[in-house]
Amino acid sequence: MNNSVLKYCRLSFAVLFFLCAGFQLTAADKFTFKADKMSGSKALGRETTILTGNAEVRSDNLLLRADRIEIQGDDNQFIDCSGGVWGHEEEKEILFYADRLRYDRKLKIARLEGNSTLEDRKNDIVARGRFIEYDDENEITVFQISIRLFKDDMVCRSEYAIYRRQEKLLDLSGFPIVYKKDDEFRADKIRVDLDTDDVIMEGSITGTIKN
Repeated sequence: MNNSVLKYCRLSFAVLFFLCAGFQLTAADKFTFKADKMSGSKALGRETTILTGNAEVRSDNLLLRADRIEIQGDDNQFIDCSGGVWGHEEEKEILFYADRLRYDRKLKIARLEGNSTLEDRKNDIVARGRFIEYDDENEITVFQISIRLFKDDMVCRSEYAIYRRQEKLLDLSGFPIVYKKDDEFRADKIRVDLDTDDVIMEGSITGTIKN
């Protein structure tokens, strides 16, 4: 086989591969993608698609953008984003920013790593941490390590927190501190009602209230 025929065969195979990969990705419910470059493998049991350069994936109401996005698993279940990660849960108006984000499309759970931020625009809440796990189905978010949560004039700090969005409750543990304007509250555990801004404390309670 001469070189020109060989090159044509390789090109035809590459085009066929990308067309097949694209069909499988977009055939799923509300699942689309785009990028400057695409590569991958269709080996049985190890299907992988890699998007690089202005990569973008939409899965139902979740839009994800990153420098690099890797898609794996049956029905493209797992999405791994890295580099300048930005995400938007459009129906609930929640934004994500992270160094890395991994998303399970079946469980609808997003895990953010590195410098991570979750912004709940409907409830005027911004939260930061080193690890964030967002359960979209149950609307529960777990924060870990160097947590900062901001709402109006209130700032909450801790090493571990659970945010229950439907109930508008925030549970803080691991050296929790809550600042409300000039007031300061510390305890072993603190619960904040984010609807009323009421603070409930438990264990080794201290506080400073300025009139």
